[in-house]
Amino acid sequence: MPRLVVFLARHAAIGFAVAVVFVGALVAIDVHGLGTLLQSSADGVLALAILTFATGLTFASAQMGFAVMLMTERQDGGRGGRRATLRLPARPALQPVRVVARRSR
Repeated sequence: MPRLVVFLARHAAIGFAVAVVFVGALVAIDVHGLGTLLQSSADGVLALAILTFATGLTFASAQMGFAVMLMTERQDGGRGGRRATLRLPARPALQPVRVVARRSR
């Protein structure tokens, strides 16, 4: 597997693990009665799974974003690929335009 895919998958797993701990803490501390609501509901397990998945997706995305933004240059001194130079087209010269006035009615 390419190194970048492994890098992103590892950080996504870290973010998802943090989300599982976070949701577990929310339920254990019973924030705003969340744990009680999940225990008393018939679909509490489904709600907990959806909450964990949605929070995990958010935390994993944030962790991947942080990891990519905090990347530094490679250790071997390489700078990656060649940087393309942006060549803008020459600015066209302004040309006078004739305007014919219309008669008012």
